[in-house]
Amino acid sequence: MRLVVLAAEALDARRLIPITGAHVDSCLYHGEASIDFVDRLLDGGARVAVPTTLNVGALDLLHPELWRGDRSAAERGRVLMERYRQLGCTPTYTCAPYQLAFARPGIGEQVAWAESNAIVFCNSVLGARTERYGDFSDIACAITGRVPDAGLHRDEGRRAVLVLRLADDVPRGLRESDALYPVLGLVLGSRASSRVAVLDGLPGGVSEDRLKALGAAAASSGAVAMFHVVGSTPEAPTLASALQDRDAEEEGTVTMADLRAARDQLTTAGEGAVPGRPIGCVSLGTPHASLAEMEAIEAELAGSQPAPGVELLISTSRHLLAEAEESGLARRLRDSGVELLVDTCSYIAPVLRPSPLPAMTDSAKWAFYAPGNIGVEVVFGSRRECVRSAIAGTVWRDPAVWGEA
Repeated sequence: MRLVVLAAEALDARRLIPITGAHVDSCLYHGEASIDFVDRLLDGGARVAVPTTLNVGALDLLHPELWRGDRSAAERGRVLMERYRQLGCTPTYTCAPYQLAFARPGIGEQVAWAESNAIVFCNSVLGARTERYGDFSDIACAITGRVPDAGLHRDEGRRAVLVLRLADDVPRGLRESDALYPVLGLVLGSRASSRVAVLDGLPGGVSEDRLKALGAAAASSGAVAMFHVVGSTPEAPTLASALQDRDAEEEGTVTMADLRAARDQLTTAGEGAVPGRPIGCVSLGTPHASLAEMEAIEAELAGSQPAPGVELLISTSRHLLAEAEESGLARRLRDSGVELLVDTCSYIAPVLRPSPLPAMTDSAKWAFYAPGNIGVEVVFGSRRECVRSAIAGTVWRDPAVWGEA
């Protein structure tokens, strides 16, 4: 409760309000302090007061053989994940709890969610309300069942102040591609920082998977915890609604040059990103892949397998993997040479096969963090580009998407 009250003081909140659920990021091992903290809670008899899901941990508990790092670090990561279960948390171990029907709060529900992409999805796509809670404050809110009444928990904190529109020079091929949303999200994050922005002019009814990619990128390149898309997110049926019938503080345009620059910023491999250059692996599913995304990858493979020496890995949640196992999708993917990872993510944990060649991904978040976290060079591309590159063993670019020969 002291932690919650200190947070309230920092946010100038005048009161605490009850929550209906929480999502906790503190179960990812960052050293012994992580275990010391949860042990203090357990020694005091603490239990979560609201339904609480868990973010990814340090390793895949269902497939521990995929771990390629120090065994003692894996064991400590496993201990931390188990400790949070003992607090009464549900062992979802996913960065995308919103994909689980039992974990989705409704419009207007007050919750305490951690993990940057989960936060922005919760606010923007679900219309539930959370601030940016991080390690230790997240579990403190879950145990007390209270959060500070401030920021995005309040109507005024959710008003868009920045309006962004796609320029006319963005070609139809990119507008209709999944590749648009991560690069647009990267631009959104750099322009908005921590402000609430609204995107106007996108087609109505943008899918949750595309909004997921948009929000994850924006939360990585900026401190975005909420955005609106006119005609697609619940608090933006119109531009006026997103602005709460007030004038925007700033308006801007996103050009094709901005989007290409974002794509190139996500590509750290330099000459290794030139079409035809060899790659060592392709990592998909950051944030965790939905069933629809796994089915789309299967369709893109069309019976082919990755080239010899190329690893094709999909990260997803254990709950969605169970559904994929039941339907036969998981077996078909494995038969196509795909590795399936749960409970963690390949830009955090040492799970990729060692290779001097760059890795390819369709995730702006993965591309943003993997070079610093696991020391790989990255090539960013669309899902189609990634899968076809895995099959070829070399980088393939889609001219229909980027308008480049």
